[in-house]
Amino acid sequence: MRIAILVKWAIVSIAVLYLALMTAMYLGQRRLLYNADPTRIPPASVGFSRVTEQFVDTPDGEKILIWRVPAEPGQPTILWYHGQGDTLANLRGMLRRYVNKGRGFVMMAYRGYSGSTGSPNETNNVADARLILDTLVKDGIKPQDIILYGQSLGTGVALQVAAERKVGGVILDSPFTSVADRAAELYWWLPVHRLILDPYESSRHITRLHAPLFILHGEADAVVPVAMGRKMFALANEPKEIVTLPGAGHNDHENFGSFEAIDGWITRLRSGAVKR
Repeated sequence: MRIAILVKWAIVSIAVLYLALMTAMYLGQRRLLYNADPTRIPPASVGFSRVTEQFVDTPDGEKILIWRVPAEPGQPTILWYHGQGDTLANLRGMLRRYVNKGRGFVMMAYRGYSGSTGSPNETNNVADARLILDTLVKDGIKPQDIILYGQSLGTGVALQVAAERKVGGVILDSPFTSVADRAAELYWWLPVHRLILDPYESSRHITRLHAPLFILHGEADAVVPVAMGRKMFALANEPKEIVTLPGAGHNDHENFGSFEAIDGWITRLRSGAVKR
């Protein structure tokens, strides 16, 4: 009898602990997904005087900060949607490399990041990304001269925008099939697909994309496995290209030739060598 009571209490304790962990993960999931630094750092203070800061007002009263460098004549503008832990300032090295090639560059900070107001979530991020694209078009940049660049989390944003708007091309840097899929791999003991608030179902959205697509993925990526990038490529419509970099991880692939691969694709796209 005593053993039966102990077993019963052990089962109850495990169930209570599991429910407590599940509740904690549910309530804290956006803190895990969005590693936001709200600090606004002026571009001139990090040695980038060519960048213009601009706040764009959202319909619900928030302000989205963008860094902006105009394109040289005949060059495209890259609209960059960053990863979960990035700030505009820590991406300045990448921005500089494209700008030095004459490319225009616009980076938006999600809500709660780098000086943007509000709180990030999938609905807001996609709506704000769409707003920034529409702002560029209103400012006179032709849609065919805009290339969307999604990095990690930003691939889930870029795909949804590009599936709804005309753009010149799309670059997906370390794309996932969905945040829910990756979370289910990491937290296999939780019913992730039922609990997740921001699933970013990219595998569904990519089938609606018809702009030229370039996918880049590090083969040693431990954050988003390269298998997800390959699956996304298989699901995508033509025209599409993929480059996987042996030895490259999630945040170090510049050391493995990622810039050269992406910049080369942009050059071919603009010259007409990439079939549309």
